[in-house]
Amino acid sequence: MKVMVIGSGGREFAIGRVLKQDPAVCEIFFAPGNGATPMLGTNVAIKDYEELALFAVDNGIDLTIVGPEGPLSEGVVDVFKAKGLVIFGPSKAAARLEGSKVYMKNFLAKYGIPTARYIETDHIGDAFKFIDSLTAPIVVKADGLCAGKGVIIAMSHDEAKVAVSEMLSGKSFGDAGKRVVVEEFLDGYELSMFALCDGKDFILLQAAQDHKRLLDNDEGPNTGGMGAYAPTPLVDDIIYEKVKDRIVRPTLAGMQEEGAPFEGVLFIGLMIVNGEPITLEFNVRFGDPECEILMPLLKTPASELFYKAATKQLNTLKVEFHDKYAVGVVMASRDYPYSNSEPAEIIVDEIHHEEIARNTHIAYAGVSSEDGKLYATGGRVLVCVGIGDSIKEARDRAYMLCGQVHYAGKKLRTDIAYQALR
Repeated sequence: MKVMVIGSGGREFAIGRVLKQDPAVCEIFFAPGNGATPMLGTNVAIKDYEELALFAVDNGIDLTIVGPEGPLSEGVVDVFKAKGLVIFGPSKAAARLEGSKVYMKNFLAKYGIPTARYIETDHIGDAFKFIDSLTAPIVVKADGLCAGKGVIIAMSHDEAKVAVSEMLSGKSFGDAGKRVVVEEFLDGYELSMFALCDGKDFILLQAAQDHKRLLDNDEGPNTGGMGAYAPTPLVDDIIYEKVKDRIVRPTLAGMQEEGAPFEGVLFIGLMIVNGEPITLEFNVRFGDPECEILMPLLKTPASELFYKAATKQLNTLKVEFHDKYAVGVVMASRDYPYSNSEPAEIIVDEIHHEEIARNTHIAYAGVSSEDGKLYATGGRVLVCVGIGDSIKEARDRAYMLCGQVHYAGKKLRTDIAYQALR
């Protein structure tokens, strides 16, 4: 099987890595990939989706997997399907679940899916009035795609009003913030769950926990994610069943009702409040860095999982996971998330410790390649992943690998998975 992965981050590297280990896969392409993906396959420098689909036809690509939300919201799946190609991901219509937070919140309300009390508006007066009815903290979200940074948790009414004003004026996120969602803050613990869907059937993967804040102890600004671990002990079978019954099944039925059957990854951002799962948001692709820790836990061949999801055959598949834990620690560049940093050469020490060599790996993200050397060029540069029989063992191994990676200005949290270990 020939597979193409669309995207250029650590998520796409992680998908490519498990495909590389899959005996059913003979060739992997990345569009566009990053400086490290040539370790796994061939980078393709085609930006236009029509051209990329023709490339897939000409090169006999059997399966395309879309990583990021941008191409999904722009309709890459529709372009590929129009040419009879097999592609894993939601249509442009279904991708609105992430592309518009207003659409997503209204969808949740329409189909009775548990979510926080909210208002969606482009009127500053209505937003301020709703803010005054809430108790701080207060959540303010830009409607459109903001690369994971369009959510503000305001610690006071005044801070919430400033966030709304800056979004509606276009100052914060341009057109993506010209309509906002203001919602009550839920007090509980946050989880990420991922349902692989084929429009009708689904498979719920193991729950992960992401660490959004830049600094230890969940301090500092929100980021795209500074680390994650899975599976989390904060979820039991009762919560998994509640998520299936109250969130995933009504969502798939609702999207069929909307005329946009959902195929691909439904990423459910959850808050667990007194044992009850409440939907914070939907995304329509794997989280990053959650993908980097979920992929190595997959025992079922990745090509089979993605292909059957893309061809509406999930009901014929039994998915298995390794009885292990995975912890991923993100290494970022010096000035992340405030501004771009100068490129810095990445040096990875030769690993002589067999335990570390066998149970850890790097998923590369914001890197470029020049003269055979890798350079840190993105905000989040790479993810050090550790696998173990316990969360502590996986965490310790991930941090051992972090100690083997060097570049100027490297930045990382030192407390990933602390919720599960305290």
